[in-house]
Amino acid sequence: MAELSSSLLYAAFIIYFIATAVFAVALTVKKSDEATTMNKWGRWGYILSIIGFISQLGYFITRWIASGHAPVSNLFEFTTFFGMMMVLGFIVIYAIYRLNVLGVFAMPVALLVIAYASMFPREIEPLIPALQSNWLKIHVTTAALGEGILAISFVAGLIYLIATINQSKGSKKTGWLEFVLYTLLSTLGFILVSLYFGLTDYQATFNWINENETEAELVYELPAIAGPHEGELLTEDKFGPLFEAPSWMEGIDAPKKLNTFIWSLLSGGMLYGLLRLLLRKRLGAALQPLLKNINTELVDEISYRSVAIGFPVFTLGALVFAMIWAQEAWTRFWGWDPKEVWALITFLFYAAYLHLRLTRDWHGERSAWLCVLGFVIIMFNLIAVNLVIAGLHSYA
Repeated sequence: MAELSSSLLYAAFIIYFIATAVFAVALTVKKSDEATTMNKWGRWGYILSIIGFISQLGYFITRWIASGHAPVSNLFEFTTFFGMMMVLGFIVIYAIYRLNVLGVFAMPVALLVIAYASMFPREIEPLIPALQSNWLKIHVTTAALGEGILAISFVAGLIYLIATINQSKGSKKTGWLEFVLYTLLSTLGFILVSLYFGLTDYQATFNWINENETEAELVYELPAIAGPHEGELLTEDKFGPLFEAPSWMEGIDAPKKLNTFIWSLLSGGMLYGLLRLLLRKRLGAALQPLLKNINTELVDEISYRSVAIGFPVFTLGALVFAMIWAQEAWTRFWGWDPKEVWALITFLFYAAYLHLRLTRDWHGERSAWLCVLGFVIIMFNLIAVNLVIAGLHSYA
């Protein structure tokens, strides 16, 4: 059953990739506005997206059967489920607005999220006692669904910014837009680097004093740019660290996480530099001609509707259900755990967005930037809070 589950996830990934290509072809249609509204290519892209989602749903069900519990208990399972919910959010929003350009950007982001998930350990393990509750599947799945729908607002906001920001000269706006695109490339870079060194079975072992002030070994799966503080490289013929991680860094395997973060930035910079060299222009400027026929008012409407749908779902899952589970597990509704704090920050941010949109008439570019920033907060909560900041949710 576990092998079937993995095969279904792989099939979904391939189908999503094909759907992205089909949506891209839909944008090349020149007749009238068919390039940005549903045409036969867009219809096939949508059908493929649904087929891919059904395949990934099959993965979710078969892994649930194989493990005996909802497969959302670790970073691989949760991040994969988050990617699936992003696709579901796209399917729902596309059914309403039928905008092909949404598929060209939404599907690659979902692919990046799922590929990122595959970098974490994929073994099926029994639930630890803290997770043995029906609230696991209720709280986590609802929160992920809300975040997946909110992610579509990021996609729409990014499309709006690429289409409308003046690319004829450099400015703060073009700089920030390039930074957003660079961060997406950094995620892709991390995936490519991890795959390469994973295929080569790269490992470098260090002896160091860990966070518990005891002597231990730390295994790097990527060449050590940042080594452990006062660590000793035990593996021969491996790349030595260029510098040591700061002694004040805390958390489990903190130097290794810093090294991974550095590799992500470097690989993203290399991909960005290569694309700039090939295109001889900013990435935003290269993408803008592809979006010249889109209806920006419609894209702006999509970004708002995605928040309007996703925000209450997220609130229900990440706050209401979470507090009920916290009361059951820890006999308190709220404890200022880092994960709880960032869930609250996410809630307050999107509440502020809706307030500004509805009462202060924040439409267009300002609304788009807020949608992009909101997704940054979601990803920080997913990556940094889970991996780096110690707390009651560190088991994730």
